[in-house]
Amino acid sequence: MNTNYSHLHQETLQNRFGLRVAARLSSGAEALPHDIGERLRVAREQAVGRRKQPAAVVRRRTASAVSLNGRTATLSFGDDGLGFWGRLASAALVVVMAAGLVAINVTQSDSRTMEVANLDAALLTDDLPPEAYADPGFLQYLKTGSVGTNAPAAR
Repeated sequence: MNTNYSHLHQETLQNRFGLRVAARLSSGAEALPHDIGERLRVAREQAVGRRKQPAAVVRRRTASAVSLNGRTATLSFGDDGLGFWGRLASAALVVVMAAGLVAINVTQSDSRTMEVANLDAALLTDDLPPEAYADPGFLQYLKTGSVGTNAPAAR
């Protein structure tokens, strides 16, 4: 059984026992005279004030090194498990993520450039009347790729 667990279990049992004793004493205190009841109440408040507070649960580990500097000593617990290979793997992941972001940016930039170039080529090579350029649906017409297939011959 873990030492911390057994210590906490023991404190829990002590607290339960204390609550049962307090309940029993409280039930019997009603029949006592007033002055004795007041002294018991004051004593109970003092005992509660002195009660040991539960300690915080602390994770215990063994120090890997002790460094001495003059009259002071410092405990070293080492790193959190990231050795050379762990740090190298982390750095490799950062490099791969950066390369991926650059590749996405280049791909999107090339895609936009090709879209604009195709639109310009369609505008420059097609026989369209000047009124077509003023039409609000003209850009949509060019994007759907219908240029040259259903274009009316205006002369």
